[in-house]
Amino acid sequence: MKRFYYFLILLTFGYGTATAQEKPAFWKEIQEFKHKDSISMPPKNGILFVGSSSFEKWKDLETVFKDYHAINRGFGGSTLAQANYYIADLVYPHQPRQVVIYSGENDIAMDGTTALETLNRFATFFTNIRNKYPDLPVLYLSIKNSPSRTRFAATNTHTNALIKEYMSHYKNAQFLDVNSKMLHNNALRPELFLEDMLHMNPAGYAIWIKAITPYLIK
Repeated sequence: MKRFYYFLILLTFGYGTATAQEKPAFWKEIQEFKHKDSISMPPKNGILFVGSSSFEKWKDLETVFKDYHAINRGFGGSTLAQANYYIADLVYPHQPRQVVIYSGENDIAMDGTTALETLNRFATFFTNIRNKYPDLPVLYLSIKNSPSRTRFAATNTHTNALIKEYMSHYKNAQFLDVNSKMLHNNALRPELFLEDMLHMNPAGYAIWIKAITPYLIK
């Protein structure tokens, strides 16, 4: 009987240790950002792009916006909640002059959040940015509709409306509707997407470049 209880204690202790050693989602990606910064820290006062795979897969983003000293900190599959979780690593060290955000699509599609819940996640992230940098300009890119995620279109539209309204109450806070610019007669354009019908190809990014550039601060 003593051996049995001793075995249970070992199992419990061992499980607790293993659980404690588990890393949060995207821990590896954030460590890679930190390692990259430790080797060559981008200059302060750049424009910081924070978000999910639409930024992470935009491999030439920093080159396209090099005149603005762009810093790409997109990490694929991430949500607004995760961006906020890592805010001290993603945003604060760079002391940016502007933050551009594309996030929220995965909150809805992967976490199953409602429009209001997604707004609340954005508001938390936005508030934490402003608590650190009260006057920092923030540009939010609307959630895009993708051919592979059409079932979330209504929630995306509602979320975009809520975030746009929320940002209208703050100075130096702008909402940019990139989704409408990717439509033709209100219909999706599959030719703007990769084969997965989720992520954009160069033609899709060309639309974003044209839309975003006028909003960037030199």
